[in-house]
Amino acid sequence: MEIPAVNLKAIVLMHWLLTIWGCMAWLPPSYAWGNFSVLAVGVWAVAQRDSIDAVLMFLIGIAVTILTDIIHFGIYYPLAEGLAERNRDTFRFSAGMAILGLLLKPVSCFFVYQMYRERGGDYNVNFAGFPSVTRNRDAYQSIDQQDQSTSSANPFNQAEGTKPGPPHSY
Repeated sequence: MEIPAVNLKAIVLMHWLLTIWGCMAWLPPSYAWGNFSVLAVGVWAVAQRDSIDAVLMFLIGIAVTILTDIIHFGIYYPLAEGLAERNRDTFRFSAGMAILGLLLKPVSCFFVYQMYRERGGDYNVNFAGFPSVTRNRDAYQSIDQQDQSTSSANPFNQAEGTKPGPPHSY
């Protein structure tokens, strides 16, 4: 089964919109700061298409905000029960969008991880048994072994036994 291609711009835009709607009524500024900071890293990942670091940091940021969102919801949700009738609809909409954003973050993590792999990231996650992160060493070349081309390019002049100096300008 082939994984559908999802654009990184769409992921950033979707989480930006859900974060704005989630901040409308009840979540503290720390929720906004955390999520918008991660979205700024997502914008960086969109702007630099070849950067493996940007997409990896965006992936880690989304994973961390999953935990912080759960903590924010657990602490601040009961405080909003005493709202006036007119503010209840705004609260329900805001809470629904924040919860929807939280539910979509694991899906976004999956797609961002696929983009990380496409950009050349080489960390593999093994889910058989205990989760472990391993590094693919197929392209690893030891520095102890030298090719024939580097051994023939000796910086010393064999005839004179001296190292060539910088060019002189008179």
